[in-house]
Amino acid sequence: MTKPCAVATPSLLARVPGVAIVLAILFVVLGLTSPSFATPANVANILVQSTILLLLALPMTLIIMTEGLDLSMGAVLTFASIALAITVLATGSVSLALLAALVVGSGFGLLNGWLVAALDIPPFIATLGTLGIAQGLSLVATDGQSVVGIPRSIQVVYSGSMLGIPIPIVIGAVAFALLCLLLYRTRFGTYVFALGGNREALRLAGVPVRRMLIAVYALGGAMAGFAALLMTGRMSAAHPTAGLGLEFDAIAAVAVGGTSFERGDGWLIGTLLGVVTVGVLRNGLNLLALPSSVQVACIGALVIFALFVDGLRSRA
Repeated sequence: MTKPCAVATPSLLARVPGVAIVLAILFVVLGLTSPSFATPANVANILVQSTILLLLALPMTLIIMTEGLDLSMGAVLTFASIALAITVLATGSVSLALLAALVVGSGFGLLNGWLVAALDIPPFIATLGTLGIAQGLSLVATDGQSVVGIPRSIQVVYSGSMLGIPIPIVIGAVAFALLCLLLYRTRFGTYVFALGGNREALRLAGVPVRRMLIAVYALGGAMAGFAALLMTGRMSAAHPTAGLGLEFDAIAAVAVGGTSFERGDGWLIGTLLGVVTVGVLRNGLNLLALPSSVQVACIGALVIFALFVDGLRSRA
């Protein structure tokens, strides 16, 4: 099991160049093909736009470390955004709206965890089912229309700044620091590593494995609920299909960052770099005016290329 966060170790240093090489190649290629790509304003824009993905990819890392998967995260984010928008329009309270989003996200996370841990349904099947439920509820709640009229107090969370730093970047930095502390400095984090690396040892030690799995999925749902605040502020609306597909980007970022789908081998710094890599690719392709279908294909190719590079390095 690997548990680095900020301390350089041989295994960490051996893994950094994999995603870093891919990121450097993207910067060079996109910088040459689009003159406006490498400007400070656009780099800041990439970081701001990547925050929502980071909030999904961080808990996705923990879920994948348990040899699980959450395909519902994008749909849950969408439904949480709709719950947030409807609540803030009905009550005028940002706090109640955020609470509604967190309840929706956490509820779906708990449901996912229960289906996987208590009923032993494979994560792919369980979260595919809840993806459909969340997507269907989003369409029913909005009749397929956008929820508009979002107050400025929600919009400023995405567009505002603190001490000259965009608020989304501050939120992303805090979320990353908290997840680092949780994974690398607490007993919970130790159990997460063991869930993927040596689950039987946890059972023999008397650790409630099923509760731990449920907690990991609940964390993912809760962070998707919180990310709804940023997504709603970014769009100044809530749309019933806005977050669909973001789970693909989150899984891609985790894979590009070097987290293994087995053995409980996870790395949050790698996930952060993976998120930036996906964000850079998305931004560059947008500047080149390429359609979204091409962007999805390019992200798939990015995952394959990054894993290919890591495979070459591991055999070197």
